[in-house]
Amino acid sequence: MKKDRVLNPHILEEIAALGHTEYLCIADCGLPIPKGTKTVDISLTAGIPGFLDVLQAVNTELVTEQAIVASEIDAVNPALMAEIQTTLSGLPIQRVPHEEFKRLVQSAKCVIRTGETSSYANVILIGGVNF
Repeated sequence: MKKDRVLNPHILEEIAALGHTEYLCIADCGLPIPKGTKTVDISLTAGIPGFLDVLQAVNTELVTEQAIVASEIDAVNPALMAEIQTTLSGLPIQRVPHEEFKRLVQSAKCVIRTGETSSYANVILIGGVNF
């Protein structure tokens, strides 16, 4: 058994399998997930688990090259955007319109659905390399 951080075996499997430049999405409970996209749904109730809790835990395990968020987050949910930037400390974060973000989710290897209910609480993490 792992001693710390991510314990969910399905999430660990997706982190371990993510290759360089591949997409892993962490999503709020309202993001439409394209049919056929692998989903690890860990939502329990509204707000549980929260988006930031999941992002922070995944960030401890995943080598990430950059991230993508919906550009609308800056105006609608700036506090969450600030937390994303803090959590991803120094990683480039690309902003795209929400409609484009939803199209990019179609290329995700997996979407982790949280119980988050705040607006635009979604991020695509792009796999990096540890060498």
